[in-house]
Amino acid sequence: MFLNCHTYHSLRYGTISVEELVQQASEHRLKTLALTDINTVTGIYTFYKLCLENNIKPIVGVEIRVKNELYYICLAKNAKGIAEVNKMLTAYNCEGIEIPKENPSLINTWIIYPMHNIPEKLSDHEFIGIRENELNLLIQPKLKSLIPKMVILHPVTFKQDDKNENYELHQLLRAIDYNSLITRLDKKDYCRDNEYFINKKKLLDKYRDYPEIIANTAWVVERCSFDFDTRTTKNKKHYTKSKEEDFLLLKKLAYEGLNRRYPDDDGRARARIDKELAVVNHLNFCAYFLITWDIVQYSNSIGFMHVGRGSGANSIVSYCIGITDICPLELDLYFERFLNLNRKTPPDFDLDWSWKNRDIILQYIFDKYGKDHVAFCGTNVEFRGRSRFRELGKAFGLPKEELDNLTTKPREEHDKNTVVKKIHSFETMLENFPNQRSMHSCGILISEEPITNYSALEMPPKGFPIVQFDMNVAENIGLEKFDILSQRGLGTIKDTVKLIEEKRGITIDIQDTTISKNEARCNQYLSIGKTIGCFYIESPAMRGLLRRLKCDNYKVLVAASSIIRPGVAQSGMMREYIFRHNHPDQFDYFHEVFKKELGETYGIMVYQEDVIKIALHFGGISAENGDFLRRAMSGKGRSLDLLQKLKNDFFDSCQKKGHPEQLTKEVYRQIESFAGYSFCKAHSASYAVESYQSLYLKAYYPIEFMVSAINNGGGFYRTEVYIHEAKMSGATIHLPCVNLSESYTTLYDKNVYLGLMHIEKMEIFLKHLIPEERKNNGEYTSLEDFFKRIPIGIEALQTLIFVGAFRFTGRQKHELLIEARFLLGKNHHRNKTKSLFDEPQKDYQLPVIHKNAFEDAFDEIEILGFPVSHSIFDLLKTKYRGHVMVKDLLDYHKKEVKMLAYLISRKHVPIESGSMYFGTWIDAEGQYFDTAHFPDSLTRFPFREGGIYLLLGIVEVDYHFPTVTITKMAKMPLIADPRYTMDEDKSQEVAKSLREDVSLTFRKPYPQEHQIGLPRNKMTGRY
Repeated sequence: MFLNCHTYHSLRYGTISVEELVQQASEHRLKTLALTDINTVTGIYTFYKLCLENNIKPIVGVEIRVKNELYYICLAKNAKGIAEVNKMLTAYNCEGIEIPKENPSLINTWIIYPMHNIPEKLSDHEFIGIRENELNLLIQPKLKSLIPKMVILHPVTFKQDDKNENYELHQLLRAIDYNSLITRLDKKDYCRDNEYFINKKKLLDKYRDYPEIIANTAWVVERCSFDFDTRTTKNKKHYTKSKEEDFLLLKKLAYEGLNRRYPDDDGRARARIDKELAVVNHLNFCAYFLITWDIVQYSNSIGFMHVGRGSGANSIVSYCIGITDICPLELDLYFERFLNLNRKTPPDFDLDWSWKNRDIILQYIFDKYGKDHVAFCGTNVEFRGRSRFRELGKAFGLPKEELDNLTTKPREEHDKNTVVKKIHSFETMLENFPNQRSMHSCGILISEEPITNYSALEMPPKGFPIVQFDMNVAENIGLEKFDILSQRGLGTIKDTVKLIEEKRGITIDIQDTTISKNEARCNQYLSIGKTIGCFYIESPAMRGLLRRLKCDNYKVLVAASSIIRPGVAQSGMMREYIFRHNHPDQFDYFHEVFKKELGETYGIMVYQEDVIKIALHFGGISAENGDFLRRAMSGKGRSLDLLQKLKNDFFDSCQKKGHPEQLTKEVYRQIESFAGYSFCKAHSASYAVESYQSLYLKAYYPIEFMVSAINNGGGFYRTEVYIHEAKMSGATIHLPCVNLSESYTTLYDKNVYLGLMHIEKMEIFLKHLIPEERKNNGEYTSLEDFFKRIPIGIEALQTLIFVGAFRFTGRQKHELLIEARFLLGKNHHRNKTKSLFDEPQKDYQLPVIHKNAFEDAFDEIEILGFPVSHSIFDLLKTKYRGHVMVKDLLDYHKKEVKMLAYLISRKHVPIESGSMYFGTWIDAEGQYFDTAHFPDSLTRFPFREGGIYLLLGIVEVDYHFPTVTITKMAKMPLIADPRYTMDEDKSQEVAKSLREDVSLTFRKPYPQEHQIGLPRNKMTGRY
């Protein structure tokens, strides 16, 4: 009898989760229940599953509202009904087609109108919902005649409670939705105060005088049905016309790739292909492979570069057909980690493109497979902690100052007044509430049937439609996503190759991975951590790891790419791997199988594939069951009963192989310890290939590489660091110039001209228009010429003057500023077109002003964020540059050093005794080093934003990598800004604006060596 229930997926309206809704219905012993969220089907599949588990008949539908006006409630008669509603909502959301206020063409749907929207004519499938407090209206002749078309309408929106807090939460959500004070809401803006579950008998008793209405309601309920098969795959079934044709095409492509990838195959590659093809075909995943191949083929045809990574790189078929570039034979990658007969879910390919190219690939997918069959996964964006406080505070009418206190101060420091206490209470209630739907970052769905059979679509600002549920729901109902990702690293690589060809005439096939896997210079750069700008290996932590390992080859880089992952490092594998790598003679392999199968990683299960290896070669269970065991230990939706069965099978198999029980227990303990933390080797290998590609370009073409990194938005660090790297590589850095700069940074021989894009306070259209106008009509000959051709205001023009963009005129900044003011005053209404009758500006002689040598540097910091004409060290008050430079640190192990350094970045890391920071700095010679700051030091000598610091600390050399543990530090003052000699406060502003990169991590502290428990001695004898 409850035909109109809302959950919190009725955004900023409902206050009940789907789970709570079904639980309440179960507590009221209901046998049927309808979910009708407002304009969305987000929750219907979770609702369907939970209802069946609770022996409740699920009825699904949607409450249709337009601009918060209730039109009608739709209940699906069957699966076709929900598809009809989805299609209508999609047309409204994506194409702006109005939703009819009455008599919609929904023949497989029951329509229930509210009393205020009764149409002139009711179709057979249309009814009127009447609330209990509206029954007294039935004395009216017109309404009385409509009783045969009436059903019970008792909406459910919130959970009843003694203090009425849930109802007030609903009102607050409505205020948030309207961006209004809760006190200013009108009654029509929120629901009635009785919209909660009541006893079914009590509800029916209210309608006892109208048995026909009760009967109508029961009749509608009986004729609603929503049976949904979650076991079958909903993805596009065939790439060609049939499963058989798909298999033949995939086999043909794989064999063609075999000849290309393995021209001297000894039979191993072909056997592996045949084995994989049999599994892929058996599991009906040929179409998934072929669709992925098709997307990659299109990308290749237009000259785009991609990276295929994830567990898909474990497949030799994906390698041969060009989806990935990782040879699974070379790295001993197990196909079973990717796909096996125990794994019924589709394979998982992660495909990366440059951030500049991804939208073109997406458009191809939508065009090729049809907008009716393609959509992004959605995602629910919840009310975040700070936003909960801010939104609730606004609804209660708090002033800005109090709102700022709520959102910036810890909870315990908030005021204790009555309003704030209420806000605290409701803030807790709002946890996990969705606030809006958004687009999944990469998940694309390609369905066999129209995708509106499963969901209405919405159109976020990005411009590609999304379904109304997230990736987890999609997977649960049989819609598997294709991951189409973007990253800046690929853009940097592609742009570097293009720039090298343009400037040097050298063509590089960077996708030929053989050119960058064993280059002496690349290996040298790796071993000393000279990798800033390179994909995945430029962070301070990664550069430190590379130095600790003296990494000088591809396979060690693959391992490093895995053990740097937080979970892997947290398990203790990173510390143990570093020890064994540097001391190969100070440990024994735990067992001969570990030496044979894990010799490359010194007997440590670094990768997920290693877990499978040990399960197979030590335990004697199949590779498929080995992966099943790994997934069960990782908590991938497996039951404890299944895990116990797999454990029993492992121990039984080990016993049959003659392993002592104590030995088996220790091996199982190690598998159990590492299975949840280990990283996919194929994923690491894919990362390592791209890292090497970028490193190759950095090693041999460093200036071109850094210019491209700058133009692609850099990576881990801010732009200033990449400009510094270019300078350290031999480039001469020039400020933006209206005659030589583009919107992006450009290169002329070794001269790097910063792009107009780096001038933060200038409008984007000007950054593109200035070089475009110059290209079309020639260089600017003067400030006046520029002013006549570019529609620019005085603030932007002054910014260009201050940053030196008109230095080609040879005139001082103060002259140009006076001229700019004169030009603007003379031309309030000016037409930006060339005229035959333009008269030149009269040339006035102004006095030469002798300015301070550092004025320009302060202009640059203010406009760009960093100085170009001078080093930041030149601006110090002191001439002191430190007693020790970075190049000498290795000689100061356990010794105290005093250094002067510029802060690049710092990372917050929790430890058992509180919080610490790792800092990254450059010295006056431009070399990088790292520091550690523990709680006792930070308490007395905290960071004070960006700038140059005097550091005192003890050098600790850990496996070739020096870190300075700071005992004292102080921020060093810059000279007073010479532009404001008469204003002391203003003269310090720029110094306070110096930037730093701050990152946070909330991982648990890494374990100490004694906590890892990984034996370094061989276990012998029988136990």
